[in-house]
Amino acid sequence: MRTAPLRTAHRRTAAPPAPGTRHIAPLDGLRGVAVLGVLLFHAGHLGGGFLGVDLFFVLSGFLITGLLLKEARKGDGRVDLVAFWGRRARRLLPALAVTVAGTLLLVWAFGPPSLLRFALDDAPWVAVNLTNWHFVADEAGYWNGADTRVFGHLWSIAVEEQFYLLWPLVVRLLARGRDADRRVAAVAGAGAVVSLMLMVTLTVSAGSGDTTRVYEGTDTRAFSLLLGSLAATAPAARLFAGARESVLRLGVPVLACGIGAYWAAADGQRTPSLFQGGLFLHALAAALLIGALAHAPRSPLGRVLAAGVLRRLGGLSYSLYLWHWPVFLLLDEERLGLSGPPRTAIILAVTVLAAWVSKVLVEDPVRFRARWATGRGGVLALVAAFAALAALWTLIPEPRTGAGSVDVTRLMSADG
Repeated sequence: MRTAPLRTAHRRTAAPPAPGTRHIAPLDGLRGVAVLGVLLFHAGHLGGGFLGVDLFFVLSGFLITGLLLKEARKGDGRVDLVAFWGRRARRLLPALAVTVAGTLLLVWAFGPPSLLRFALDDAPWVAVNLTNWHFVADEAGYWNGADTRVFGHLWSIAVEEQFYLLWPLVVRLLARGRDADRRVAAVAGAGAVVSLMLMVTLTVSAGSGDTTRVYEGTDTRAFSLLLGSLAATAPAARLFAGARESVLRLGVPVLACGIGAYWAAADGQRTPSLFQGGLFLHALAAALLIGALAHAPRSPLGRVLAAGVLRRLGGLSYSLYLWHWPVFLLLDEERLGLSGPPRTAIILAVTVLAAWVSKVLVEDPVRFRARWATGRGGVLALVAAFAALAALWTLIPEPRTGAGSVDVTRLMSADG
C-alpha cells in the first residue's frame, strides 16, 4: 500500500524519458508534420508552413541535448565530443554532399544561367556550413529573392550544424559535478532570452526593411534550439512529470491547435510580430508540446502522430528537405506547363522519390554502418565524396551573360 506512491514519486523526478533513453514515436510524426508544412509553404498552399523549420530546430535541440546529458550522466560528466561530431557527420554530411552534387549537375543541364551562377557561388558556403551568413552578407533576401538560389533553403542546415559544433562544448563544460542538468537548463534559458532580445533589437533597428538578417542569423534563431534544449533537462522533466496526466492529455491538443492556428495565420515578412516575439512564442509552444508528448506519448494526439504515414514521412524528412527546393525551382510552371495543385502533386512525387533514393543508397548505409561506411573506408568515402564535389564545382563552367544583355531573373528579384 505504501510502496506504490513512493515509486510514483521517484518516477516523477526522473530525467526525461525521451532524449537518448527510448524511442518516442510521436516525435517522428511531428518531424513529418514539420517537413510537410515546409513543402506546402514553398508550394504556395500554407502561408505559415515555413514555421516547420522552427519545429525542426526545437526538436533538434531537445534530442541532441538529451543525448549529451545522458552521456554525461553515465560518464560522470564526460562527453566524447569527437564521437558526437562523428555521429553528426555520418548523419548529415553524406546526404548533403550528394544533394549538392546532384543539384549542380541538374542545374547545369536543365536550369537557367542565373540559377547556375548563384548555385556555383553558394556551393562552397554550403560545404563549410556557413550558408546562412553568406546569404546575409550577400543581402540575398529570403522572402523575395529565394527563387534565384537553388541552395537557399540550406541556411537552416547551416544554423543546425553551427549549433551542433558549439553547444556540445557548452554542455561538456557545464556537465561536470552535481546539478549539471540545472546548470545546462539555466544557460539554455538565459541564452534563449538573449537570442530573443537580439532579434527584437535588430528588427527594430532595421525598421520596415528586409528581415533576412534576423531570420537566418544563428544568433537570432538560437532561441528555438535552446528552448528545445531546455525542455530536455531534468528540471523541465520534473515539471512535466509532476503534472497530472489529465493536464498533459488536455495540454497536448491545445498546444497543437495553437501552433496549427499560427501556421494558418502567419504570412512571412508580412507578419512583423513574428520578429518581435512571435517566433519565440511559437518555439516555446513547440518545446512544451514536445516535452508533453515525451511524457504522454500515448495521449490521443500522440497516437495520431505515431501513425505509420507520419512516422515514415518523418523518417524521410531530412532528405525531403534537402531535395524539395531544387525540385521546386527546376520544375517550374513554364517547364511543366502546369500550375496549382497538379504541379504541386508532380513536384511532391519527384521529391519523395529523390528523398527515398538518397535515404536508401546514402543515408541509411552510412548511418547504420554498412561495411563500406565504417572505419577507414568510411573516412575515405567521405573525403572522396567532398573531393568529387570540389572537382565538380571546379569543372562546371560559370555561365556568362552576353554583353549588353540583361539578366531578367536578377532584375525581377531586385525589384521584388
